[in-house]
Amino acid sequence: MNVVRVVGIVLLMACESAAGADYVPMPGGRFESVLPQGLVPSATVPVDIAPFALRATPVTAGEYLAFVRTHPEWRRDRVPQVFADKRYLIDWRAPTQLAAAGAAGQPQTNVSWFAAKAFCESEGARLPTWLEWEYAAAADETRPDARADPRWRRRILSWYERPTAAVLPDVGGPPNAYGVHDLHGTVWEWVDDFNALFIAGDSRTQGDPDTLKFCGAGAISVIDRESYAVLMRIALLSSLGAADTTGNLGFRCARPVSGETP
Repeated sequence: MNVVRVVGIVLLMACESAAGADYVPMPGGRFESVLPQGLVPSATVPVDIAPFALRATPVTAGEYLAFVRTHPEWRRDRVPQVFADKRYLIDWRAPTQLAAAGAAGQPQTNVSWFAAKAFCESEGARLPTWLEWEYAAAADETRPDARADPRWRRRILSWYERPTAAVLPDVGGPPNAYGVHDLHGTVWEWVDDFNALFIAGDSRTQGDPDTLKFCGAGAISVIDRESYAVLMRIALLSSLGAADTTGNLGFRCARPVSGETP
């Protein structure tokens, strides 16, 4: 049996959500990010990722509708603009009505970071960190880390080169080695620390604004420049504010599998 799945079975009992959502156990371990870790921009420093649980699919429109109905402060006609811009839930027919009856299984987009965070907290979870998302997204259908395979890279990149579909497909595409679906090929996703992706440990004291820009000096800090698809995600996330929404940006939640709180 696949080692990843063996570890997953061991952790499975710790991954049930009170809200009934399907969370997949992630074993964690040593992982090399495309982003530099520490104060040496060109250094490859593996990081230790603690075990966690990740939603098997992005949050759907049907799930988000249920959240809005039980948390009316997040209706589009009630939420303060400081927490969501004017495009928040713009695709819905009404403040508590989806665009179409068949939209319930599609990933919910046009949701701000603040709103995504509130949804995750409502089911005892949180948004994943960038490292957690990158770790999960490195897997293909059989390998926990397929990033060295040029064929896999081309397959992933081909999705990013296509325009976003006018009607998004339902969630639940083929799972990766961990049992997580739709990390690639459906929507982009919020992460908890999106606004710190290109801020080096000492950049705030260096006085160099270029270190905060993806298209400027910050981009040269990326270690693996062949991971273009991942870099495109970083570029998008680092360009956004927490109240911003887009039609191709959704989210999923993460939960701890130990005694730590979300």
